[in-house]
Amino acid sequence: LSQELGFLVPSVHIRDNLELSPTSYRILLKGVVVAEAEVYPDREMAINPGQVFGEVPGIQGKDPAFGLDAIWVEAQDRDEAQALGYTVVDASTVVATQLNQIMQNYAHELIGHDDIQHLMDGLAKGSPKLSEQLVPDSLSLNQLLKIIQNLLQENVSIRDFRTIAQSLVETAQQTRDIGQLTSAVRVSLSRSIVQSICGPGTDLPVITLEPQLEQILLQSVQQAAQSNVEDNLVLEPAMAERLQQSLSEVAQQQEMMGNPAVLVVAAPVRQVLARFVRYSAQPVHVLSYQEIPDNKQITIVATVGQQ
Repeated sequence: LSQELGFLVPSVHIRDNLELSPTSYRILLKGVVVAEAEVYPDREMAINPGQVFGEVPGIQGKDPAFGLDAIWVEAQDRDEAQALGYTVVDASTVVATQLNQIMQNYAHELIGHDDIQHLMDGLAKGSPKLSEQLVPDSLSLNQLLKIIQNLLQENVSIRDFRTIAQSLVETAQQTRDIGQLTSAVRVSLSRSIVQSICGPGTDLPVITLEPQLEQILLQSVQQAAQSNVEDNLVLEPAMAERLQQSLSEVAQQQEMMGNPAVLVVAAPVRQVLARFVRYSAQPVHVLSYQEIPDNKQITIVATVGQQ
């Protein structure tokens, strides 16, 4: 996971809690519960991926990582469950998968100044001049940390730190705005971002906004900027609810067809829309048109409007 995220994640400490039932566990981050679930160590979890061809006896449950319906089956029923289309994993894998997901979701909170300094030390070994140009010539260590946190919050890998550094050195000559610097880095990492979403294929099915709605959102962003309201959409509650519902419905349709939900919008509204949909029931990846690599063929599969 450290290699995947691009920095060293903290160690995980395990302790007993007699207040929990023997089959329950909780995951805490900085002393706060961020997840909890129930597992049966003497059984295996048969996860329903969406289509199975029968039922198997066991204890009904939910996959804690992705919320899919599941059944805790006896070990001797594993082959039968797999034959019926279930994905079967043991209890330790269930816990490890959820822990991995939690660390990815909260990576922006796990990384700190020491981790950023470690990244800078690694950059200095291979590209000493670039390292000097980045910190302190272009940015402070704290500014760099905020940019990296922004990237991690949207599940953007920072393994290619050299490309990130080059982009920041170039963009910092025009602006020191954290949001604009983050956007510039995303464009420089666009190939890896898009590949992580839809794989190495050339086709990219996308969702777009109806032009009039996109214009309303652009005006909203401008109003927020004039009012010094950072990263927010100034929308009527009813319109915000309709937009959230429409995106969720389209994302669900894409998921049923086996495609990721990718919303492509104008660059000025990408960041605020990404924040807007971050906690949606259905995951939606928000990209700007500038983040679409040249080798990808866009196919518009849905357009979200005001109605």
